[in-house]
Amino acid sequence: MDGQLIAFIGLAAGMVAMPGADFTVVVRSALASRRAGVASAVGVAGGLLVHTALAVAGLAAVLIAVPVLYRVLQIAGGAYVLYLGAQALRGALRATGEPSADTAGEANVARALRQGFLANVLNPKAPVLFLSLLPQFVPDGVAVLPRTLLLASIVVLLALLWFPLVAVLVDRLGHWLRRPWTARTVQGVTGGALAALGLTLLSAPLAGN
Repeated sequence: MDGQLIAFIGLAAGMVAMPGADFTVVVRSALASRRAGVASAVGVAGGLLVHTALAVAGLAAVLIAVPVLYRVLQIAGGAYVLYLGAQALRGALRATGEPSADTAGEANVARALRQGFLANVLNPKAPVLFLSLLPQFVPDGVAVLPRTLLLASIVVLLALLWFPLVAVLVDRLGHWLRRPWTARTVQGVTGGALAALGLTLLSAPLAGN
């Protein structure tokens, strides 16, 4: 394995593990059940697969080159993350005895999968990240398409390893995390983080920057 590939794996692993909207959505889903958490994790990896496919196909370059399209993606992503944050905060503010729609009863696995996918695929920073990062690890003289496909596959594989692991760990801590006070605190913290991130994503396009 060449040195550039090893360096890319380390960098990509750090990027995937960095807490963000996708991490928060997986944690929140895993509080409902392990199945929901893993489904959300698979959805996140699916969103990454879309971004890597766009980068390989060169469509990310078009998205970045056309400011209107990029701004639409920023607004859509920010609005969705803000919506998820509002949902979590609403759940945290409910009375302790009132079951939350996201945590009580059988977990909505399909919804968790959708939330994980949308939280990642609507991330406006991902196309820029992939388009700027992948070419840096394509050495001179190496065929661009196979190399880029390999790098993109590594990112998706790392996501498929990391986010289900997060879901399983949260589920293992479920007895403590699902206590009423703890659950409401976690819901409040994750909801506040998502809402703040959503507002940040919305601020730039709405301000015209």
